[in-house]
Amino acid sequence: MPQPLRIASVNVNGVRAAFRKGMGDWLENRGVDILALQEVRASSDDLENLLGSEWDILHDPATTKGRAGVALASRHRASIHRVDLGHPDFDTAGRWLEADYEVDGSVITVVSTYVHSGEVGTPKQDDKYKFLDAMTARMPELAKHSEHAVVLGDLNVGHRTLDIRNWKGNQKNAGFLPEERAYFDRILGAEDHPRYNAGAGLGWVDVGRKWAGEVEGPYSWWSWRGKAFDNDSGWRIDYQLATLPLAEKTVGYSIDRAAAWDERWSDHAPVVADYAI
Repeated sequence: MPQPLRIASVNVNGVRAAFRKGMGDWLENRGVDILALQEVRASSDDLENLLGSEWDILHDPATTKGRAGVALASRHRASIHRVDLGHPDFDTAGRWLEADYEVDGSVITVVSTYVHSGEVGTPKQDDKYKFLDAMTARMPELAKHSEHAVVLGDLNVGHRTLDIRNWKGNQKNAGFLPEERAYFDRILGAEDHPRYNAGAGLGWVDVGRKWAGEVEGPYSWWSWRGKAFDNDSGWRIDYQLATLPLAEKTVGYSIDRAAAWDERWSDHAPVVADYAI
């Protein structure tokens, strides 16, 4: 029987810094087949030097050097990749990277994406909504392109109150605004829908919530400040959103939370899922 396909996603908060702090050890021992990175903030040469020649690497850097940047690294060579999203006048460089991989006779489409963080009442929030508009328009096309598709990354929105420890204090802040959460209602279905996360909305599945169930978290991001990590006062904003046929093949899921604050190599933790393709 073939081994499950292990797909991991993490916002590295600068891949060079992450490797200096221990990311390489994590990657060497985690058995990842396809790795999605966000906030790479480095060159393609840097990625190749850090990851090594055994990885097939795709990289879409941001227009502004040292900002954003998404990448996909795989043990399988991509047959095709795409980076265009939304209207050509809207700069999405470094925020959306699609690739098709052939795995055991099946094609799986993987997307590494980094949604804008946003800031209420500023152009940053306008850009976030433009990106979310483009993303939700693209996702039905992805599902038609491949029944096995997964959108990975730092989506910078907590969908439900279960996804943010201090949700009451963040209802007027970017990341938990009703307007932002409505996009996830559209993708997954609202939480009171009878088929929420099981075919409602655009038909995609939040693999993390399906696996964890109706519990707080598990969180994937904690501020560097104060005791947020020690107190597990976090946000679940890193996702694996899968088409229903792929989600049904999930056989494992975890968030690789560091054992201690000083062992972290990013302010985000890797989100890892196993799919029996």
